[in-house]
Amino acid sequence: MIARILSIGTELTLGQTVDTNSAWLAQQLAELGIETVAHATVPDELEPIQAEIERAARDADVLMVTGGLGPTQDDLTREALARVMNVPLDFHAPTLERIREFFRSRNLQMPEADRREAMVPRGATLLDNDCGTAPGLRARIGRCDAFVLPGVPREMRSMFDRTVRPVLAGRGGFILQRVLRTFGLPEARIGELIADLMQRGRNPTIGTTAQAAVVGIRINARARTLDEAAALLDRDAAEIRRRLGDYVFGEGDATLQQAVAELLWRHGRTVATAESCTGGLLAKALTDVPGSSRYFLCGWVTYSNAAKQRELRIDAARIERHGAVCREVAESMALGARTLSGADYAIGITGIAGPEGGSPEKPVGLVYVSLASPDGCEVRELRLGEYLSRGEIRDRAAKAALNMLRLALLTSASQPKAAPEIRA
Repeated sequence: MIARILSIGTELTLGQTVDTNSAWLAQQLAELGIETVAHATVPDELEPIQAEIERAARDADVLMVTGGLGPTQDDLTREALARVMNVPLDFHAPTLERIREFFRSRNLQMPEADRREAMVPRGATLLDNDCGTAPGLRARIGRCDAFVLPGVPREMRSMFDRTVRPVLAGRGGFILQRVLRTFGLPEARIGELIADLMQRGRNPTIGTTAQAAVVGIRINARARTLDEAAALLDRDAAEIRRRLGDYVFGEGDATLQQAVAELLWRHGRTVATAESCTGGLLAKALTDVPGSSRYFLCGWVTYSNAAKQRELRIDAARIERHGAVCREVAESMALGARTLSGADYAIGITGIAGPEGGSPEKPVGLVYVSLASPDGCEVRELRLGEYLSRGEIRDRAAKAALNMLRLALLTSASQPKAAPEIRA
C-alpha cells in the first residue's frame, strides 16, 4: 500500500510554522507497512486543496490530510473534500451539541463560528476528537481511503491512534526502521563502504543523512510479518556495524554524549573539561545527560590567556612562544584539568571559532583537542574550515572531543594511574 500526506495551511507554505505532522504521520504509516510516496503542503485556498485530494484519489491507497478543519473562514478542507466527492455539506446536530458541551465543561460560551465544525460532506464518516472541538473525517474516494485530521498536533496524534491506526493495521505488512548513528567518517566515505547495501531494489533499503557532522544510516525493512522484517533489519544492521566498527556510536536518537555517559558509567570513570573557544559547550553536552554527576567532576572556561595561566597553571612562557592556539597549550589545558580535578580523564580545547581572529598560519576553524588519560595525553589538530559558522565550528569541536573520549573508553582496559605532572 502507498500513501500521500497533505498538510494544509498558509502559515506552512509561508514558512511561518514548521510542519511536524507530516513527518510523524509518515513514521506511523511506515510502522503499519504503508509507504508514503509524497508529502504536499498547500495554502488555505479551495482549489489547491481540491487538486491535491483529487491527485491522491488517483494514485494512492491512503490519503492523510491535516489542517483546515477549524471554525474560521479560511478553514476550507471540508468544502474541498465535498467538492471532490461531488456531494453537499450537511449539518450534523449531534456534533454541534458535542462542541457546545466542550465549551460548557470549561465554563465558556461557544462562538457561533464553531457551527462550521458541525458541517460534514454527505457520505463521510465523522472521527471523534477527544481533546478538541473539530471532528475528523473519513471518506472513500475511488481506490483511496482518505482520513482528514485536525492540524493541531496533539489532536491529530490522538485521533490517529484511536481511529485511524486500528483501521489500517495489518493492511500493508510491516516496515521496520532503524537508524545507526556515526561520527568521524564523511558521508561520502560511508557511502563507499556500504555501496552494495545501498543499491536500489534491495530489501532493506538503506540511505544516509548528514546533520551537524553526525551521519545517520537509515535501514528500512519490508516484510509480510513482523519477525521477517526484524530479521532483515538485524542482518543489515550487523553488517554495517561490522564494516564501520567504532564509527557507529549508537542507534535511533542517541547522541555522542549519551554514548560517552554510558561508557563512563560502565567503567566507573570520571571526566573534567578545560575549554577556550567552545566556551563551556563541551561541559554542557556532558551534563545534558541525566545522572551526569556520577562522572562529571568539574570544568573550566579559560577564555583569556591570563585565565589559562591562573586557573590551569599553564606557564606563561609556553603561551608566549606558541600562542594560545597550539598543541602545547591544548596539552597543558588537559593535563592541568586532570591534575587539579583528580578526574580519570580531562579534555582541553583551544581554537579559533571566528569569524575574526584567523591568519594564514592559523586560520579560522583551526582547533586543538587534547585528552589526558591514565595512559598519557593525546592531542589532535582539527581543520574545520572557514566556510563553517562560528556556532558550527564550536559544535564540531565539542563533538570531536566527545568522540576522542568515547574511543579512549572503548579501548582502555587499564586502571587509572596517578595524574601526570603539568608540563612547563
